[in-house]
Amino acid sequence: MNTDPVATHPDLQLITLDVNGERYDVVTEPRRTLVDVLRHELRLTGTHVGCEHGICGACTVLVDERPVRACLMFAAQAEGARIRTVESLAEGGNGGGGGGGGELNDLQRAFSEHHALQCGFCTPGFLMLAEGFLAERPEATKEEIREVVAANLCRCTGYQTIVEAIDACATARRGACVTPCIPDSPADKEH
Repeated sequence: MNTDPVATHPDLQLITLDVNGERYDVVTEPRRTLVDVLRHELRLTGTHVGCEHGICGACTVLVDERPVRACLMFAAQAEGARIRTVESLAEGGNGGGGGGGGELNDLQRAFSEHHALQCGFCTPGFLMLAEGFLAERPEATKEEIREVVAANLCRCTGYQTIVEAIDACATARRGACVTPCIPDSPADKEH
């Protein structure tokens, strides 16, 4: 008797995902979205489901270090990519199977210090959007940050505190670098 779920259920497929530095083999339907697999199969519930149309940004994760709406991507499309969820931000925590437990990272602390969250539903999406944006644009101005955060929806904060938190984190990160913070530059290895 064949007990292989992929062989006995032709509507299922085996995919391998790299999430927060851990490898996961997942048997799923090809039509399952990345957000559904993250939440329901991997139990990484920090990624929230909002509109399911790619408008609100609550489901934002990083795929190969770029912000992506996980509700618009099939899990199978993420095979072979590096996926990071909000659980990956906590330092020293278990970023993989179920999360947290570590210290807040600098971006999370900035959100807390600047009161950039109220109900908190949109916060994971904003954190991952900001993490990806600051990695790409460490020298971002407040206006550039304001433009980027407009891509996600928040019904509580009015956005100003979110912009201030991201700007404060960016400023602190730049201050921590002796030379301009350019990812993967030879100068980074000296820090």
